[in-house]
Amino acid sequence: MPDFLRLHIIDILDILLVGLLIYQVYKIIRGTAAVNIFIGILFVYFIWLIVKALHMELLSSILDKVISVGVLALIVVFQQEIRRFLLQLGSRYTKDGKRKELFNSLFRPGQEMLSKQDVEEIVHACSRMSDRKTGALIAIERFASLAFIEETGDRVDARVHRRLIENVFFKNSPLHDGGMVISHGRIQAARCTFPMSESQGIPPYFGMRHKAGAGLSEQTDAFIIVVSEQTGNIATMQDGIIKSLSGVAELRFDLESAFHE
Repeated sequence: MPDFLRLHIIDILDILLVGLLIYQVYKIIRGTAAVNIFIGILFVYFIWLIVKALHMELLSSILDKVISVGVLALIVVFQQEIRRFLLQLGSRYTKDGKRKELFNSLFRPGQEMLSKQDVEEIVHACSRMSDRKTGALIAIERFASLAFIEETGDRVDARVHRRLIENVFFKNSPLHDGGMVISHGRIQAARCTFPMSESQGIPPYFGMRHKAGAGLSEQTDAFIIVVSEQTGNIATMQDGIIKSLSGVAELRFDLESAFHE
């Protein structure tokens, strides 16, 4: 039997791990414009393997150069996806309570997690804004810093309070246009600019607030809350996934699960 037809356990394991890696990468970029680039890269790579197996020296040499230079290009093209993957990997590792406390003490000294009182203030504010159909966009920091988002808006640095949140997003308020950032148990900034999502999977009836919230959730592990100005419905975003809520009770449950698990 030719050598290339002989399979060992390590070879099978190698194939399975590569298949799993490709599947995980596809899950992360699914629904975005990057998925077409990813499929194109796989196509070029398989052509390169076939060319090498057939010993086509000239074409193999050209594709070798393309593949070697392409690695640097991939880092640039998939910058957001790589960042998202590493954030998801780190978030999974720190889901356990003890490891989360260790993470905070080592890397985020002095950080105050969102208290239950803060949760109630946010829930009540979102409930009133939902009833009045007041549009709102709120990002609550978890492990990934949102300092780069805070810098795009106006500094507030105030305790989390329902009336302040409502006043910020009141239609005639100078701070209502943009997003609010909550971290370290305080409202840090308002009128912030969030990155827009390029995902093709966002329903067309969602507005710019939803796209901005989804965009930030794709790049960080922040907990995003969006109140629709058209319908008053509340939605949350985590890891690029949009979840439409049935009411404030579900919002309270999701907040407590995210910050008090």
